[in-house]
Amino acid sequence: MPTDFLASAAIGVLAQLVDGALGMAYGVTSTALLLGLGVPPALASASVHYAETFTCGTSGLSHLLAGNVLRRLFWALVIPGAVGATLGAYVVSHAPPGWMKLALAPYLIGMGVFLLVRPTRRQHLHEETPRITRPLGLAAGFADAVAGGGWSALTVTTLVARGVRPRMVIGTVHLAKCLVSAVASVSFLVQVGLPHGATVLGLITGGVLAAPLSALLARRMAPRVATVLAALAVLAIGLNNIAHTLLQH
Repeated sequence: MPTDFLASAAIGVLAQLVDGALGMAYGVTSTALLLGLGVPPALASASVHYAETFTCGTSGLSHLLAGNVLRRLFWALVIPGAVGATLGAYVVSHAPPGWMKLALAPYLIGMGVFLLVRPTRRQHLHEETPRITRPLGLAAGFADAVAGGGWSALTVTTLVARGVRPRMVIGTVHLAKCLVSAVASVSFLVQVGLPHGATVLGLITGGVLAAPLSALLARRMAPRVATVLAALAVLAIGLNNIAHTLLQH
């Protein structure tokens, strides 16, 4: 249906601009808006992961061309992330996801506050791969598949807090997300089948069109500005998870 396609395309543009500039919130933004349009939760999550395979691929390649990707960090994230996504897709297909969103909320709020209040003096940024990267990828892949979002919120926030340069984190996380989403999509295909074609196509079209602009925003944005915006986004996601869970009960 044209209306479904156009509405989903608009959601894809908005979610990709937010996600590309901040390094997070594509899944959270698009899933929330799809639910607002009346799409059932399971199909909304599956649709977003199908679309992210393409949108994050385009965005990730844009970041790669812009010099925003660390190869060692990429591989340290993507392999455990794919394993976590497979497990998460199975869980969300057989259990309600509300508990996972509520469990993630304290971490997201705490990390967001930490990023906001940490000293504003010039920090010693580096481009190494923190030791926590592999378990982080596993946890983030699992959480993303279960909650319909959270990969970027967990990975970007933690890696930036560990001192990795923000624009490099954003680019690397986006490229890794492409493969993680592809693995999650296969798992969702087995568990819940194909979602609404017009919804997925709209999300893909809007996200692909917006991806190059989002990569430029990340490259031109000052590290401290990106960190503050990411912190605010994480706080909003955490508070939204708590509010959504309480309203459901």
